[in-house]
Amino acid sequence: MSTQRAVEQLEKRFNRLVGTSATNLCTRCGWCIESCHVYRATKDPSHTPVAKTERVRAVLRRRHDWLSRILPGWTGARDLTEEELVSWVELAYRNCTLCERCVVNCPMAVETPQIIGAVRGTLTSLGMSPEILGQLADSALARQEMFGDMEGFLREQMADLEPEVQALCGKPDARIPILEPAELLYVPLSGSHTIVPPAAVFETVGASWSMSLYDAANYGLFLGDVPRAKKIVSRLIDDVEKVGAKELVVTECGHAYGVLKWEAPKWFGGPLPFKVTSLVERIDGWIRDGSLTLHPSRNSAPVTYHDPCNMGRKGGIFDEPRRVLQAACADYREMTPGREQNYCCGGGGGMVANLDWEEFRIQAGHTKGEQVRATGAEVVVTSCDNCLHQIKEVGEQQDLGITVSNVTQLVANALLPSSP
Repeated sequence: MSTQRAVEQLEKRFNRLVGTSATNLCTRCGWCIESCHVYRATKDPSHTPVAKTERVRAVLRRRHDWLSRILPGWTGARDLTEEELVSWVELAYRNCTLCERCVVNCPMAVETPQIIGAVRGTLTSLGMSPEILGQLADSALARQEMFGDMEGFLREQMADLEPEVQALCGKPDARIPILEPAELLYVPLSGSHTIVPPAAVFETVGASWSMSLYDAANYGLFLGDVPRAKKIVSRLIDDVEKVGAKELVVTECGHAYGVLKWEAPKWFGGPLPFKVTSLVERIDGWIRDGSLTLHPSRNSAPVTYHDPCNMGRKGGIFDEPRRVLQAACADYREMTPGREQNYCCGGGGGMVANLDWEEFRIQAGHTKGEQVRATGAEVVVTSCDNCLHQIKEVGEQQDLGITVSNVTQLVANALLPSSP
């Protein structure tokens, strides 16, 4: 293992944003400390945003701050050691979910996730990132390479789900069109809960829609591996062009939406030639223009909403899911704090996939569990699959007595009038 190579890779990721946050902005004021769900759960000072990033800043200052080059002992700058490099794996992948709550609570707007993301990319380039994340990213690309052999099987699976769609929307001729010419292309995740309810909604409003057979998830983002993440996005761009769609609707997946909405245009040198919309945004639009009428009496249990970090704090989607839930549910309750101040569930940044850190991940969800308990809700709704799985496990561990759902599942349940 070469610390020199690690420093070289870190330097490649030393852009203006990382450099400013790393060398000039942080005043060590401590405002970020209580904003971090990991620190709140563990009370370990080394888990605070300022402590985590200071370990990286010290290495960067040694190379980029003139005083640190002359008097490193005075500024706390230091050279990277192999022991420190190894410890960065937990720092970057376990102790930070890149939720950005520290950023919105920092008076200097220090970009902690940008620094941690640079470390993730560095570790990935050295083959030191969690193996499972690499496997998941590679499996997405393998699906593309093997698509010709898998397509027939996947189409059969979708046909088998059509009776469920028909039952939900009350239309015996409802279908799941695959890669057919349409104005809207929908991209799901693996799992019928991201396929059947959305299809029922699309069919109910009579949308011109089709579905991709690729998965929206993009673990290249969690790895800080732009080339791999870009290849995964390319599959969907090709599918949009294939069906002639004007809009790509991304399922309820926080990081997938963020990748396609905000990151991909940077990777491809400009805006994508089609509109990128979250499924929740699209449903909200249909409710507001009168295309979709829901029957909230079918969802009578108390409901609260968890803002996924990527959809909310990073993506600005706050009002849309709330309007949809208020139309679909009889008893909606706000979680406090919410919106941009909402606490991360503890499962983001790829943590849900890392079984080696499962106990730590559930512990990190303690604050989220307390938020849920305070609402008295029986159903917790979120627009992200990672959040959904994490909150379910946190609920079991903290005995919250909740069920967990995504937004579209409740919408689909409210499509038909209540039974007499």
